[in-house]
Amino acid sequence: MKGIILSGGTATRLFPLTATTSKQLLPVYDRQMIFYPLNTLIKAGIREILIIVAPEHSGQYLNLLGSIFKNHGIHIYFEVQKNPRGLADAFIMGESFIDHDNVTMILGDNIFEDDMSDMIKNFSSGGMVFAKKVPDPERFGVVEFDESGKAVSIEEKPVKPKSSYAVTGLYTYDNRVVEMAKNLKPSKRGEIEITDINNKYLEMGELTVNMINGSWLDAGTFDALLEAGNIVREKGISKNFHPLINEAIDDFNLRLKNLAKATLEAHNLILRK
Repeated sequence: MKGIILSGGTATRLFPLTATTSKQLLPVYDRQMIFYPLNTLIKAGIREILIIVAPEHSGQYLNLLGSIFKNHGIHIYFEVQKNPRGLADAFIMGESFIDHDNVTMILGDNIFEDDMSDMIKNFSSGGMVFAKKVPDPERFGVVEFDESGKAVSIEEKPVKPKSSYAVTGLYTYDNRVVEMAKNLKPSKRGEIEITDINNKYLEMGELTVNMINGSWLDAGTFDALLEAGNIVREKGISKNFHPLINEAIDDFNLRLKNLAKATLEAHNLILRK
């Protein structure tokens, strides 16, 4: 299983915060947002992860994540996305990275309280998504169910939602997803939609829709970013990170502190001379 984190875009709703950095590098309580999707993938046993970033922020991602995991068995790769064409474009950009493996993609601003590790680890083929009951389903891809509770359709940002269950930003597919993405036609929004991929798997009878019960945070506005930090603190979400991430962050922090100390000592030595 390979992992992809989609962290491109301009996040204009968070200006001026995102005028100088990526939304996914903003802090959510005690660590940058990007560590939360990284934790979801790493807890699921994924050790090779591709992060898709916007060109103007690529250097910041490299500074933070370029070497932080090098001694911890996690391999991070980067792709620069100059022209965002929709979520499904991530599988085209990541074709050589995915190769013959299955893939789990998570959106860089999605934070989950639930642990989906076992479901991802036990995935073998087809497609798998995670749905959550929300008060504003018209903002998302919405799952329609029949009387038996079986998913029968998924509609992207419907004016009249057929249920209150939104597809969250976590998707697992077999490697057929690459060819599916290549053959998609842009929607009216001019994007190749992840919902179209989900519906293709659904039509083949190969899409699993799992329900999640815990908090699902999409930190895309000022209020949502503040709420995400408060919920992470109150529920201790950042305290339940995989040990590999905590060790990597601690090592990284120690290196930065030592570097800052050495720089200060060298500066003081120059002044004394």
